[in-house]
Order: sequence, then C-alpha cells, then structure tokens
Amino acid sequence: MEWLVYLGVGAGAGILAGLLGVGGGVVIVPALVFAFTGLGYPPEHIMHLALGTSLASIMFTSISSFRAHHKRGAVLWSVVKAITPGIIVGTYAGSYVASMLSTGFLKGFFVAFLYWVSIQMLLNIKPKPKRALPGTPGMFAAGSTIGVVSSLVGIGGGSLSVPFMTLCNIPMHTAVGTSAAIGFPIAVAGAVGYLVNGLSAQGLPPMSIGYISLPALIGVAGMSVLTAPLGAKLAHALPVDKLKKIFALLLIITATRMLVSLL
Repeated sequence: MEWLVYLGVGAGAGILAGLLGVGGGVVIVPALVFAFTGLGYPPEHIMHLALGTSLASIMFTSISSFRAHHKRGAVLWSVVKAITPGIIVGTYAGSYVASMLSTGFLKGFFVAFLYWVSIQMLLNIKPKPKRALPGTPGMFAAGSTIGVVSSLVGIGGGSLSVPFMTLCNIPMHTAVGTSAAIGFPIAVAGAVGYLVNGLSAQGLPPMSIGYISLPALIGVAGMSVLTAPLGAKLAHALPVDKLKKIFALLLIITATRMLVSLL
C-alpha cells in the first residue's frame, strides 16, 4: 500500500508538471506530508522528510525537463552558469537552517508559500520587465535567495526564478526553460543538504538516509519521469488556463488543510 501511494504521488506530480508547467514540489511535498502522517512517521521528522525527498526526486525529473527545453533552444546557459554558485550556497544553507527548525514552523512556511503561488495562478500575476540581469554579485544574491526559499519549501525554484528572469527582460518561454535547468543544482544541493543534516537525527523511519525516504524517492521519481511527457501531450488538448485556476483552488484547499492541522 505504501508503494502504491508513492507511485500515485509521482504520477500526479509528473502529469501536472507537464500539463500546467508547475513545479512538482508543490504537489509532492503536501502529498508526502499526508502520506507520512498516515503511515505513522514521527511527527517531528515528517516535514523534513517530505522536503528532502521532494528535492531528491527533482534531481531526476529536472534532467528530462531541461533536456527537452534545451532541444528547443530555450535554455540560457550563461544565466545558469552565473546564478548556480549562489543557488548552491543558498540551497545548502537553507537545508541546514531547516534541520534546526520544527516541523510546525516548516509546515507554516510552506502553507504561506502555497497561498502565494495559488494567488499568482488565480490572478495570473506576472512581473513586468523593468531591468536587465544584474552583475555577478547581484546574480549571486538572487541565486542565494532563490536557493534558501526553495530548500525551505522543497521545490525546484521555478516559482521564484521565472518571475526573476521575466523581471529582467528574459522572454517567458526562455525563462521557463532556463528555470528548468536551474532546478537541477537546487535539487542536488538541497538533497545533499537534507541527507547530510539529517544523518544525526534520531528515530527516522526505516530505509531513510538522512531526511530522504528511499521508498518514497524511488516511487515518486520513477513515476513522475514517466508521466511528465503525458502531461505535456495533454497540454495541447486541454484548456490549460482553466485547469490552472482549478489547480490553484485545489492548492488553496490543500494549504488550508495543512494550516488546520497546525491549530
């Protein structure tokens, strides 16, 4: 039953990522939180395990994603190269900070992030291009900020890196493709961080390495890689704009449910 849950989470995350262009983390993290809670995992470790496992799964899904965008010439590798040092530092630092925070705090932070993403999707809020990309210090600062937040919410950073690049006059389709490539160093640094910083944690469930659940990782990553292309195909046949609004409402319901569990 546990494996079926993880396979279902991966299938849903992959289809939604391909169909709506949303990061799998916003689906994977809450789904794993509910799954781990139902399986009776130690409450103090649930959020850390969900975040670490989500980032570890994004290592695999981001590869297929940025390769597809690269084939279409939609990845600005110069931007990826410039922002990656800050991404690595910020993401690893964020995972270290997360290891010292309670599950309650991390869950509350994630809930706030879900509400923010949902409102953006519902209202179709997009930043207006106002400036050029910053120099090396500015790119490091932007990467560090994106990395810290991404590690605290278990995502590949698209919800932050796409608006940043759009603000800096990068066309939307190129920003999305470049963001997919940036998601790989975020996922690697975050997964390593949650693994290393979770090694000393006591009472972790079986088959966990640090804050990464191996059964969940295998099930989620395996299925999401397989189903993402299906979601991309469905995107050409379904009303994506309407589906995004429905998905945003579902995110609000999910966030509210997580918020209630904190009270």
